[in-house]
Amino acid sequence: LKSILIPNGLVKDRTHKLAVDILSSVPNTKSLVVLCVLKGGYKFCSELVDAMERYICSCEINMSIKVEFIRLKSYHNVSSTGEVEVIGLSNLSHLTGKDILIVEDIIDTGKTMTKALELIKQYNPNSVQCASLLLKRTDKSCGYVPEFIGFSCPDEFVLGYGLDYNEFFRDFPHIGVINEEGIKQFAV
Repeated sequence: LKSILIPNGLVKDRTHKLAVDILSSVPNTKSLVVLCVLKGGYKFCSELVDAMERYICSCEINMSIKVEFIRLKSYHNVSSTGEVEVIGLSNLSHLTGKDILIVEDIIDTGKTMTKALELIKQYNPNSVQCASLLLKRTDKSCGYVPEFIGFSCPDEFVLGYGLDYNEFFRDFPHIGVINEEGIKQFAV
């Protein structure tokens, strides 16, 4: 690792704040479908849904949360391929008329999320919002900005807390930046 960018405790604190912000944005919703983008979003999504459930219980809010999963892949080593591979969208017709929250680990160029939104909107949901743990500051961005952002991060390859480098470092508890030695050692 080159450095730890965001320590685990800070990630958890921010995630709990996002949970409150998200629930405040959908005050009349009785049911929220959380669409977790795998694999990287699993840890953030789990923590976020737990925080939302605790808030719902403590405030006696009448709302249910249902979690669904999708995979979007656009990276090879440290580079975006420019192509978005979608896995798990075979039948999402049950999203029609629902309030959807897409939970993603990182918005890099924004192209992956733009593609996902296009696909999901074909099912005519009532609303679609996105929560991303990280938003990368990069000049390669297509301009997409999610409704809920945990942290802004520099244009470096980050990993940990669900984010990986070729399936390595996904369970590292903090968000860190990989160094050149790690990039070479774990390249495919």
